[in-house]
Amino acid sequence: MRITPDWVPVPQTVIVVTGLCELAGAIGLMVPRLRWWAGAMLALYTVCVYPANIKHAFDHVAIGHTVLGWWYHAPRLAFQPVFTWWCLFAGGAIDWPWRQRPASRA
Repeated sequence: MRITPDWVPVPQTVIVVTGLCELAGAIGLMVPRLRWWAGAMLALYTVCVYPANIKHAFDHVAIGHTVLGWWYHAPRLAFQPVFTWWCLFAGGAIDWPWRQRPASRA
């Protein structure tokens, strides 16, 4: 709750719903028919939770009695786009950078 930005309506409900979305996405990645959608929705999720990660970093929000420093926050913020890519890749929505190039015509 503490890292949820103030502008998020009904934050407790949003946190529960996003947690359920994470679980549904993980299950969806295991079901071939749902894999693309699960990957796309998990990627969207990573974008939606980014403001909470920013608030956590810049407002020095204590979790428990610990304030995590930039050794934790800098990689977390920097790698968020990688997590987004990873969701899309796991869902088969993208194959970059390992896509097969078409054979050149001679």
